[in-house]
Amino acid sequence: MKNKVGRIQVYTGDGKGKTTAALGLALRARGRGWRVAIIFFDKGGNHYGEREMLAQVGIDFWVTGLLRFDELKKKFRFGVTAADQMEGIKGLDLVRAIFQKNNYDLLILDEINSSLCLGIVEQNKFISLLGQKPQSLELVLTGRQANEKILKLADLVTEMQPRKHYFNQGQLARAGVEY
Repeated sequence: MKNKVGRIQVYTGDGKGKTTAALGLALRARGRGWRVAIIFFDKGGNHYGEREMLAQVGIDFWVTGLLRFDELKKKFRFGVTAADQMEGIKGLDLVRAIFQKNNYDLLILDEINSSLCLGIVEQNKFISLLGQKPQSLELVLTGRQANEKILKLADLVTEMQPRKHYFNQGQLARAGVEY
């Protein structure tokens, strides 16, 4: 796949489906023989169902971030700590290593946009790192609140917008659907 020109895709917005769309692309690309990797930013813990399948289909992935959802209390931890920021640095180090090795055709940085917005990942460092992206690498950036600099660098931007959502009626996130 080294002769192709890799694009930068952004999936953002307040609607459901950003990670889901990226995972669908990962499966499609893997089905065509592409080497696929995913770095999950700010998604610690092992309660995400998709991770059970990724290794089975030959998709490499790494998880950065601390656990934010307490299953027993059904509560989400908001706010950013120094430990969260250290996890963001680990994620950037992984991106840098993948860029340098150039051994993938598709790299998905899940929740990078929100990690940038929250200050988990330093924006200037990330934008500078994007300049090192191998030409042939397709790069997908997901998460709410993509900043304008990222949107300008992107070749494709999809904004997910909610029109109706059962969360508004008090429905909690469901295993197998939202995670």
